[in-house]
Amino acid sequence: MAEIVMGVGSSHGPMLSTPPDKWGMRADVDRRNDQLWYRGRTYSFQQLLAERGGPEAFAAQIEPEVRRERYARCMDAIAAMGAAVEDVAPDVLVIVTDDQREMFGRDLQPSLGIYIGDQVEHQPMSDEEVAHLPPSIAVAHKGFTPPEPVSWSCASDLARHIVDAVRDRFDLAISEELPAGTHGNHAVPHGYGFIFQTVLRRRIPVIPIFLNSFYPPNQPSAARCVAFGAALREAIEGFPEGRRVAVLASGGLTHFVIEEDFDDAFLKALENEDLDYVRSIPDERLQSGTSEMRNWFVVAGALLGSGLRFEVIDYVPCYRSEAGTGSAMGFATWR
Repeated sequence: MAEIVMGVGSSHGPMLSTPPDKWGMRADVDRRNDQLWYRGRTYSFQQLLAERGGPEAFAAQIEPEVRRERYARCMDAIAAMGAAVEDVAPDVLVIVTDDQREMFGRDLQPSLGIYIGDQVEHQPMSDEEVAHLPPSIAVAHKGFTPPEPVSWSCASDLARHIVDAVRDRFDLAISEELPAGTHGNHAVPHGYGFIFQTVLRRRIPVIPIFLNSFYPPNQPSAARCVAFGAALREAIEGFPEGRRVAVLASGGLTHFVIEEDFDDAFLKALENEDLDYVRSIPDERLQSGTSEMRNWFVVAGALLGSGLRFEVIDYVPCYRSEAGTGSAMGFATWR
């Protein structure tokens, strides 16, 4: 029988692939944004600045030496996370992440889905494609895309078993070939690409699971994500062949406005296996980039009662502006 032997939670924000002296490029984008989501509503940058205490409230958090120290901590945490996966050496890695309309578009947006094909492609970006990216994203693209095309094998037999095992409770969208996507190459989007390119040290057969965290109205609720995680665990444990499976959440934590108190409460809930708290998180707190916490909810549901212990490798609030915008980076394992 298959068993889950490890869980992983990893942020994947572009700041992790951007030199800290260039984090200000993203801050410039924030200053022009009039839809910054914070505690259930949107703010312009100036409104957010006033709401969070004015220019001095986060001034110390964006000093160059602080940025460098926090970037270094993130690099150390990613290395530790990759080493942990290597140490456990799973046979299969289930990756749960969201698609930000890189793969699916306005014509179709599945709430929950799974890839059941035999392999996925991880494709480089051409110089022309990079040139068309916003500069604050172009500077980070090498953290998500390989220099040469790479094929990753998939555990399609286990993926098909999962679809069948959960179908009384979840109608999963399936894909045997990834959509062409915004680049027209049928490649995995950045939530998977970051794990492939930056975290893993060898190629492990994967199962991509995708959920719609970003786009109303069919975002799965927190409770639905936890329930799907539990169903995923039961499905994996019901697979008749012996496989050692790791389940990984890619994305999160709070961003594009950092909320350290919210992150702290969430991480403490995972440490205490308090999934009632997780289930109770309302949709209005899970919008914009913070919505990626849903990926962690699925993995937490899959690991509940497994006997594996949640441990934070590091939590690093990476601020980039005087209004407290940025990305809170979380790195954790269940072992």
